[in-house]
Amino acid sequence: MSAQPETRIEFTSPAPLETAPASLGPRRKVGLSLFWRTFFMLALLLVGSTVAWLQTFRALEYEPRAIQTAQQIASLVNLSRAALVYSDAIARVSLIKTLAEQEGVRILPREPDDKFQLFDKSTLDERITEELAARLGPGTMVARNVNGEEGLWVGFVIDKDTYWLLMDRSRVSPVGGRTWLIWLITAAVLSLAGAAVIARLINRPLKQLSFAASRVRDGDFDASKLDERAVTSEIREVNIGFNRMAEQLAKIEQDRAVMLAGISHDLRTPLARLRLETEMSVADHDAREHMSADIAQLDAIIDKFLDYARPDHVVLRKVSITEVVESCLYAIKDHDDIVIKTDIPPGLYVLADQVELARVISNLLENARRYGHSPGTEVARVDIVARARDPWLLMKVRDHGIGVSPEALRNLTKPFFRGDTARTAATGAGLGLSIVDKTIQRMGGSFMLANTASGGLAAHFKLKRAQ
Repeated sequence: MSAQPETRIEFTSPAPLETAPASLGPRRKVGLSLFWRTFFMLALLLVGSTVAWLQTFRALEYEPRAIQTAQQIASLVNLSRAALVYSDAIARVSLIKTLAEQEGVRILPREPDDKFQLFDKSTLDERITEELAARLGPGTMVARNVNGEEGLWVGFVIDKDTYWLLMDRSRVSPVGGRTWLIWLITAAVLSLAGAAVIARLINRPLKQLSFAASRVRDGDFDASKLDERAVTSEIREVNIGFNRMAEQLAKIEQDRAVMLAGISHDLRTPLARLRLETEMSVADHDAREHMSADIAQLDAIIDKFLDYARPDHVVLRKVSITEVVESCLYAIKDHDDIVIKTDIPPGLYVLADQVELARVISNLLENARRYGHSPGTEVARVDIVARARDPWLLMKVRDHGIGVSPEALRNLTKPFFRGDTARTAATGAGLGLSIVDKTIQRMGGSFMLANTASGGLAAHFKLKRAQ
């Protein structure tokens, strides 16, 4: 009988890691949380309503304010004109002085070379000018600056003589400018504060539900209980329904664990008896070997079921990826049908459960050993590569076989799915890759299978790095 070749394990210097499939690390869409979405929508509604109300108020203010202001100015001009017409020269001087001292109104002669700027800066100013012209006659002129002096200047005529009546500009100043700005900022701040409070009240039960759902996903059913006495009836019904669902899932999980433990116990006892009977009663060597192999396979299938049913809660610790890989390689060093080449830089650590991570790598190596033989040989050549990509550690276990069909590739991580016949020469339960996928997810990572461009199947996974 010819000697069998020894298992070869090669260690090489670090090289660039082949780009993993995009789906290994799904890109997170940059988006807003529900709180901020609700807050911005409420804030937009409130600010829009405030601005619309402000514009409506200002629009409705112009007409009555313009008429009232023009009426007061026209009355003052008419009274001043009448007083000047029916008073003698001495009384006119005294009247002009009294108006300037007590009413803040000055009457000045209008000269042909006076330089002035018309009173038309805003819509309100234009409306007041039109109303004054209608009340005082077509020769009326309203200015805001005459010869460099600011104020409200009204030009009128007395017996073909022209005069300026100067009064304080604040008589017709609309409520605006700084006053409107202060009012608008105050209203906006109060509106935004109210929107934040409302958004928080709306978001709180949903945030609690999201947290409880994440705890159920991680298998921590005790920490997922929601308040069943919430004030809002809809939230209360949702919380009650979620709690009942979590209780049922916890019961199903417990029943599954008990059932599988019972199956393991009940099956292994007769299997042990069958193994003993086979060794003692079967005389034919080949038949005994085949029967023992079948019994070992049944025992391995039971182990697969128990691995798949393992509780989801794991404790993550700092683990050296090099030590885990070396322990997995040591376990298969006597196999003559696999050649392994590793490319792992020193000093790489991940947050993982060391036993679970070793089970992942061992499953991948076993899968490659069984189904990843290089074409034309009975030997599987496997590459193990690891690289640090903050904050992740990326790892690839790749064989040089013929790969799998695209249709089967999508289903390889489904429980009990078996690939095409080219990769299923050995028997099994169809749970190996399902266990790998589930274990990686339990440790907070992601797992992906892909055919390589040069042939073979590559298993990519990533886990959080430990500094």
